[in-house]
Amino acid sequence: MKTLLKNGRIIRETIDRLDLLIEDGIIQKIAPSIPDTDATVIDCTGMTVAPGFIDLHMHLREPGYEHKETILTGTKAAARGGYTTICPMPNTLPVCDSPERLDAFMERVQKDACVHVLPYSSITTALSNHGDLVDMEAMIDRVAGFSNDGVGIQGADLMYQAMQKASSLEALIAAHCEDEKMLFGGIVHRGPRSKANGWMSMTSLPETLQIARDILIAEETSARYHVCHISTKEGVRIVREAKERGQKVTCEVTPHHLLLENRDVENSDFKMNPPLRGVDDKYALIQALIEGTIDCIATDHAPHAPNEKALGMEKSPFGVVGMETAFPLIYTNLVRSRMATLPQAIAWFSLNPAKILNLDAGRIVTGRIADLTILDLNRRKSIDKNSFFSKGRNTPFDGWECVGWPVMTLVEGKVAYCDESFGNYH
Repeated sequence: MKTLLKNGRIIRETIDRLDLLIEDGIIQKIAPSIPDTDATVIDCTGMTVAPGFIDLHMHLREPGYEHKETILTGTKAAARGGYTTICPMPNTLPVCDSPERLDAFMERVQKDACVHVLPYSSITTALSNHGDLVDMEAMIDRVAGFSNDGVGIQGADLMYQAMQKASSLEALIAAHCEDEKMLFGGIVHRGPRSKANGWMSMTSLPETLQIARDILIAEETSARYHVCHISTKEGVRIVREAKERGQKVTCEVTPHHLLLENRDVENSDFKMNPPLRGVDDKYALIQALIEGTIDCIATDHAPHAPNEKALGMEKSPFGVVGMETAFPLIYTNLVRSRMATLPQAIAWFSLNPAKILNLDAGRIVTGRIADLTILDLNRRKSIDKNSFFSKGRNTPFDGWECVGWPVMTLVEGKVAYCDESFGNYH
């Protein structure tokens, strides 16, 4: 089976108008003009062709919480957002904490997923802070890494043991950094908004203290360490200093922490963990992303049922959805504003996550699997949460007008998503 992308602007080291030939799921040729003999032709005139996006931090909810999201709905949402690979966290029911449970999960993936799914295993059995470490060696070749996202590792001794083992295997430890004893019941970041509404609040310390602790442990153990959803200026400073020392430390940031702050919080659709921080934190994150201290953008896509988010600020669960809106938000607010370039943004979504995960992906080159995202950088529309493919409607960006939308996603050369505005290529 052959597919030919004609006349697209292809993002590589430079951005050039080229044709791209796919055969049996592999990029076979990239050239100024390729004959369309025996190929299905996709006219990409006016479009930009990028390497498929990789979300190295998101939640599929299945198994156990299918009322929030399923593998089917979650991967459809991913494809619509331009993602060709997603890495779901293990806080499901049961937790993905053994080879047998990983097998069972991947059987569901084979049946329902329309994009590549590379899950995390938990660090400890059942995400316990008093439990045993999982059998990392038995799962390392089939997982993105190991993470207790959602709860984090509270004891330094347990994190030390985990990093020792991970280091011996060259495995990735991805950490949700939160010292629960420092939360004091807080659900939002401390500031005038929390005070005016009487919301229990927290400082940056719960996150920053654990980033500092973990980076010291990673330095001691020579572990590959990744900071999930960094949100504080102090955390950025600590990561920057670690990188300057040559440590194997990486980190991610979400679109909502880049574009919103605690003064924007209106309702439970703005309630996430970590919370929206202060304006100084937001601009420190933007600066760190542009300069390279922060490696990539991840969505932390965390869908919840509408009735759960309707419980209000105090009782509703933490989390917002993000895969279907991440790229348009970043392109509109950072690239169109000329704070960053298009190649930088594509690296945040594709190349840099691939590097962190040691994947042979993130670049458009001959011989590689044809995981591609076709973008209409001139398309303008408003975010409509009621049109999401995800079951989740919990977004703080409903109604935001954005430019630059994915119109087609190809996974191994096959159409995983096609916007009706682009044509009928299903």
